[in-house]
Amino acid sequence: MAWAALTSGGKDSVLSIQKAIDAGLDVQYIVAVRSENLDSYMFHSANIDVVQTIAEVSGREYVEIRTHGRKEEELVDLEQGLAALPIEGVIAGAVGSVYQRDRVAAIAERLMLKVFTPLWGMDLDQLMGEVAARLDAMIIVTAADGLDESFLGAHIDQALIDRLKQVVSRRGIHLAGEGGEYETLTLNAPFYSRPITYTSSEVHTSAGRSELVLRGFT
Repeated sequence: MAWAALTSGGKDSVLSIQKAIDAGLDVQYIVAVRSENLDSYMFHSANIDVVQTIAEVSGREYVEIRTHGRKEEELVDLEQGLAALPIEGVIAGAVGSVYQRDRVAAIAERLMLKVFTPLWGMDLDQLMGEVAARLDAMIIVTAADGLDESFLGAHIDQALIDRLKQVVSRRGIHLAGEGGEYETLTLNAPFYSRPITYTSSEVHTSAGRSELVLRGFT
C-alpha cells in the first residue's frame, strides 16, 4: 500500500521522506499544504512551489491541499485531503513539536492510517549532521534574534551548523529551527533524479522576518 509524505520542501520533511524510502515504504504521494496564513501553526508557506518540482524530480504524484490556515480549521482541510488518497500511512518531519506530531497522529487515527515520523526525538547534532551529509538544503527564512540576512541562502554544511550553534548558545534558539526560527528548502536528496534549480531570487523583509523568495523552479 502507498504512503503520502507531507512536505514543505524543507530539510526535515525531505529527510523523513528519504528515511521512509530507505525503510522500504512505498512513497507514492508528495503532499503540500498551501496555506494562506504565513503564521500557520502547522504549515510553512515559504517557496511552497518547490514541492511540485520535488514530486517531479522524484517521479511521484504531487498532491496539493489548500487551506485558509486558521488554527485548528486547517487540520480539517488536511484531514479531508488525506482522506481522498488511497494510502495506508502518512510521513511527517516532526522533530520535537508535540503540537504538530499529536495533530498528525490524531488525523491518522481517525482515518485509520499509520504514521511514520523518523526524526522524532532524534539527537539534534546527529540530525543536522545527516542533513549536511545527505541533502543540499539552504536557509530561506530567518525569524529569530541572532539570525540576520547573512544566513539567507546559506547551505547547511558543518560550517553553517557551527554558526547556528553559536546563535543557540547566545540566543537559545532551536538548532534545527523547529520553533520557526528559520526555514529551509532542499535542492537535492538521494531520492531526487537531479538537483532542483531556480532562475531568480530576491529578499523580502518584514518585522522580525526575512525571506529569500525563489522563482522558476526546474
